[in-house]
Amino acid sequence: MTESHEARLKALGIELPNPSTPAANYVPYTISGKTLYVAGQITIWNGELRYLGRLGADMSVEQGVEAARLCGLNLIAQARAAAGGSLDGIKRVLKVGAFVNSTPDFIQQPQVVNGASDLFVQVFGEAGKHARYAVGAVSLPRGVSVEIDAIFELA
Repeated sequence: MTESHEARLKALGIELPNPSTPAANYVPYTISGKTLYVAGQITIWNGELRYLGRLGADMSVEQGVEAARLCGLNLIAQARAAAGGSLDGIKRVLKVGAFVNSTPDFIQQPQVVNGASDLFVQVFGEAGKHARYAVGAVSLPRGVSVEIDAIFELA
């Protein structure tokens, strides 16, 4: 029998933050049929902003990877809430879209976003492999270094 996503999360010792509430006029997620769309998640841990700044100026690639991982944790927390409180209600990760606050000459956005992509594969196994984009942005809300949204398939 395949290990459940919840069991894998526990075995990995990964703690999820509390799902954040929206900072503006939008909802944290929407569901259409079996498709779950999770709004962009930033580098926040239970209300505390982390990883502020720009890649290529204020932060290293390694710090960017950790920032992206934190966005991934927030995405998983929102997905769990949307799936009724259990990650076992998630069939797979379909697509990830990422914005990296970076200088014009910074070109390692894909390596930064691997922080979230690697997390999804850790937690969801093969079902965590996804299509994605990773682009640079001259600025992001609240000065964060990374913002990521995701689309999931519900079980």
